[in-house]
Amino acid sequence: MGRASPSENESEEESGEESPVSEEENGLSGSEENSEDSDSDAEGGIQEQVADVPFEDLQKIKSDGRTTLFSRSKQKVDTKRANKNRPMEVTSKRPVGRFREVIQAPKRVIRDPRFESLCGNFDESRFKTSYSFLYENELPAERERLRALIKKGKADEEAKRHIEWIDKQLKEEEQRKKQASKASEQKAVVKQAVKEGKKPYFPKKSELKKQELVEKYKELKSSGKLEKFMAKRRKKNAAKDHRFVPYRRSVNQSE
Repeated sequence: MGRASPSENESEEESGEESPVSEEENGLSGSEENSEDSDSDAEGGIQEQVADVPFEDLQKIKSDGRTTLFSRSKQKVDTKRANKNRPMEVTSKRPVGRFREVIQAPKRVIRDPRFESLCGNFDESRFKTSYSFLYENELPAERERLRALIKKGKADEEAKRHIEWIDKQLKEEEQRKKQASKASEQKAVVKQAVKEGKKPYFPKKSELKKQELVEKYKELKSSGKLEKFMAKRRKKNAAKDHRFVPYRRSVNQSE
């Protein structure tokens, strides 16, 4: 047997027969194309997931190194119980917390009557009437007890401040009672005018304020405390006006 001539080799190539090496190369090229298609599909799926996510959240995930946003949802474990009194089945792969609820007791609801509509609306006059014993008995007795301790030298500065607070509370309660009595008198006058067929008159807040000032002036004058009150008021007004007075410049600043 002799070697094949070059003419025979050329005829074989022209006939179109493919060698096994070319088939393997074609198979590899096909697998590469399939892998590229799958990668492009995965990238497309990730882009669809990221499309609706805000940019700020993406930056946080990138900085934290988290990828749970794009991970596939894990298979949920069925934790339903056949009976509500049976304990719930918990996986052993998670560590048990330091504090856990062993007995599922009913939740205790705490309500504050000040902010609950179920307890009704707040009526200040009714409240003051119900707790009038505090201003009539308890606070005056507490004040006398503290004064006795101060005389004996057994009280500190906290007791003195508490006495001042009690005096303030009693004074405010007395003023409130006066205002309530005036309001009730005004309502009685208006009712009487309506009964007589007259047009009722409702004074403005400015007029009520003027009446209060006149009554306070008469009360201070009768008690002899008018001069002291006016001196304190002048000092307070002078301190307010002093804020608008320009400061005098020094010689060094003017130069």
